[in-house]
Amino acid sequence: MTELDDDRPSPRGELILQIVPLPGDTNANGDVYAGWLVQQMDLAAGILAGRISEGRNATVAMDRMEFLSPLRIGAQVGCYCELVDIGRSSMKINVEVWTRDRNNKPPRKVTEGLFVYVAIDEHGRIRSVPEQLS
Repeated sequence: MTELDDDRPSPRGELILQIVPLPGDTNANGDVYAGWLVQQMDLAAGILAGRISEGRNATVAMDRMEFLSPLRIGAQVGCYCELVDIGRSSMKINVEVWTRDRNNKPPRKVTEGLFVYVAIDEHGRIRSVPEQLS
């Protein structure tokens, strides 16, 4: 990154999921459902939580969701995830959603949210998250 790029926002975290919304993902007005987008965010954060916990996990909370700009059909949607905090059995993961419209304008941020997961065992009981290497 050069000093000329400092004023260009960019996603934080790792690109975990990339998808394109289709006409079936819209409401009667042709807008992509917020619920569809939250589902993709939960899926992406769950993938990262699975890597961190080395197994099953469950979503226990979502926080701080604000929709900044509309999401259009056919746009590339990227979910970027970043581990924010880790407890004995829980993981807090921030998810940023960025989109690039079909006309290749610069990417823009759509929303972000904080997702909290807990590691669970094969019986659905809470378990410890394995120690993380720095």
